[in-house]
Amino acid sequence: MSTFRALRPVMPILIGASIMLTLSFGLRQSLGLFMPAVTQDIAVTVTDFTIAIALQNLIWGFTQPFAGIAADRWGFRPVMIFGGVSYLIGMLTLANANSVTTILIGAGVCVGVAMSCASFAMTMSVTSRLVPPAVRSTALGMTSAAGSIGAILIAPYGQMLEISFDWRVAAYGFAVLAFLIIPAAWIAGRVDKEAPLTPAANSTDSLSASGALLTALRNPAFVVMTSAYFVCGMQVVFLATHLPSYLNLCGMDPMLGATAIGLIGGFNILGSLFFGWAGGRWSKQALLGGIYCSRSIVIAIYFLVPPTPTSTVLFAGLMGFLWLGVSPLVSGSVIEMFGLRWQPMLQGFAFFNHQFGSFLGAFGGGWLFDQFGSYTLALQIGVTTGLVAGVIQIAFALYKPPKIPQPV
Repeated sequence: MSTFRALRPVMPILIGASIMLTLSFGLRQSLGLFMPAVTQDIAVTVTDFTIAIALQNLIWGFTQPFAGIAADRWGFRPVMIFGGVSYLIGMLTLANANSVTTILIGAGVCVGVAMSCASFAMTMSVTSRLVPPAVRSTALGMTSAAGSIGAILIAPYGQMLEISFDWRVAAYGFAVLAFLIIPAAWIAGRVDKEAPLTPAANSTDSLSASGALLTALRNPAFVVMTSAYFVCGMQVVFLATHLPSYLNLCGMDPMLGATAIGLIGGFNILGSLFFGWAGGRWSKQALLGGIYCSRSIVIAIYFLVPPTPTSTVLFAGLMGFLWLGVSPLVSGSVIEMFGLRWQPMLQGFAFFNHQFGSFLGAFGGGWLFDQFGSYTLALQIGVTTGLVAGVIQIAFALYKPPKIPQPV
């Protein structure tokens, strides 16, 4: 109850930020629904559509630090509203697409920019500004869980519209939801007036953007966390992209892949809440390493034997629990190391590495499959790098340098 009492005065702003994240992330996660119909209706191949999604990931990662700098200069409200407008333009462009170029602009460029301005980094930063340190990690976990709620609700909504009408009507339906990001961002933007930043001691709050970034790059803990974040992106996007294909190759019911992705989203809510709570009690860096190692072990065990419906459901539940629990841990770690002012920029810098891993997870996995006719090598690389990154992350978090004796 103490957590909810602490959050009650700022609950309207937190609800606005959570709705913004629910809509932005849920829409983004559901764009794959359009791929079969789009490739049949217009002159776009599966590769073209997936390139648009890959471009979206890279633009999201590349523009995230700049969105953080803009939020510091002009405030969160205009940046987040700009993200909502960009999302709306992207969905309207997709709904009227007739070529590869319009798909790339709508689903790729516009949505990528929108995600950097109105998604995880901004939502986590707004939450961090509003809540006291004692409950910050738990609040970040609660906010992170909101993204999964959107993925669970928006995908069936889009599927229903596509089945009842066609994919263009469904895309217009997504545009309506994208429009709702704008008022949610307006409400969340009250953080600019209600929680002005007070520079903290022993932080980068008093530095310029370049000074804060240089300080972060000289911090070994930040460098290790950012490097390991690459593996995180590679693993989760590889599974999100290729798990349904793998199940089809194994002769499983096509609905099993959709069920698995849905279960991942559902259990991710529990994982986000748990790791947000745990991050307030134990080392966030060590918990991150534990997630990477646990994911790798679960992946290795599942793919060692032919899949069954039971093993796939169990795998999806475990992976869902370990899915986005990293988000409150990374956000909290950046705050602990550098303070609040440059959190969105520095978290965005780390996130760019995550998105580069996401790009390799999606297309690297597909390229290796085309070369060798199986996912074996891709899985071996994913499991090995995940274990190495996890062990290094844990070791670095737990290592205490010996004290140098002072001269008498």
